[in-house]
Amino acid sequence: MSTSAEFRERLASFGGAARSAAAAYLDDDALSPYLLTPAGDYLGRGGKGLRPALCLATCAAYGGREEEAMPSAAAIELVHTAMLVHDDVEDDSELRRGRPTLHRRYGRAGAINAGDGLAVVALGALRDNERLLGTRLASRVWSEFDVMARQTVSGQARELGWMRDGRTDLCPDDYLDLILQKTCWYTTLLPLRVGALIGSRGAVDLAAMTRFGFFLGAAFQIRDDVLNLVGSQAVYGKEALGDLREGKRTLVLIHLLAAAAPADRERVRRFLALPPAQRSSDQVEQIVALMHDHGSVAFADEFGRGIARAAAQSFEEAFAGLPGTPARWFVRDLVTYMVERDR
Repeated sequence: MSTSAEFRERLASFGGAARSAAAAYLDDDALSPYLLTPAGDYLGRGGKGLRPALCLATCAAYGGREEEAMPSAAAIELVHTAMLVHDDVEDDSELRRGRPTLHRRYGRAGAINAGDGLAVVALGALRDNERLLGTRLASRVWSEFDVMARQTVSGQARELGWMRDGRTDLCPDDYLDLILQKTCWYTTLLPLRVGALIGSRGAVDLAAMTRFGFFLGAAFQIRDDVLNLVGSQAVYGKEALGDLREGKRTLVLIHLLAAAAPADRERVRRFLALPPAQRSSDQVEQIVALMHDHGSVAFADEFGRGIARAAAQSFEEAFAGLPGTPARWFVRDLVTYMVERDR
């Protein structure tokens, strides 16, 4: 990875601070240990801390103080963790950050309740914004979370619907529309917009920030799709080929369905028509081989790098006129990180 040691240290610092703040909101004697133990599990495993780091750095780039954005950064991490828990249940995933998923450790009911609890605790973190930011700005931050939540659950429903309905008629534009909702709103758009609002005390025009956030989030998701196919499971932290086994309509799969000869395309459709539990490891490996043979993995990788180049250009618009601080450089370097990361 070509991102600097300084960048990685700053990412770890931002992420670690936000995780600690998120964990502090779980330190509540009024909550049952039966909730707190599973709810704190994923937070204790570490993780990239990308989303809260983006919020904190953007706030600092706009001249704000880290402590002003910390409740929002903690809420972002809590909401993200809640979504991971629920996603793992929906996908019946086996691994998260290199260890068994929450529903494998505590059962489905315990995991779902822990995810609900994390989302509820996030609301308490946002309540602290009224004290730090004032009612008007705190209300604007709350609205950003509201929009993000609606977009994200709608995007998740769309993806689940595509799999349920056996959709094989999708194109890259459909995929980009999906990940705008499902990924970009909570991975990049919310952290960027909230950080900029807090740092500028509500004065920023968010239009350019929204463009940058879309390109940055899309680059992140496309890299995630590729890593699930070619990444090292030990480094990646999730089960390899899980997206394909679940039948997710990734950019790689969409390209394969368009590029394959009729016989191979029909083979892929028959595979997708099977319930996930009936998709054997041999069948999954055969589809992966087709993806490589038809250049689908390489296509997605290059597509993601093209999106990242657009992100680099839109970064300059979104952060125009701001001084060259370490926080500004950190956000700039995230563009490279998104397409070169290995986990």
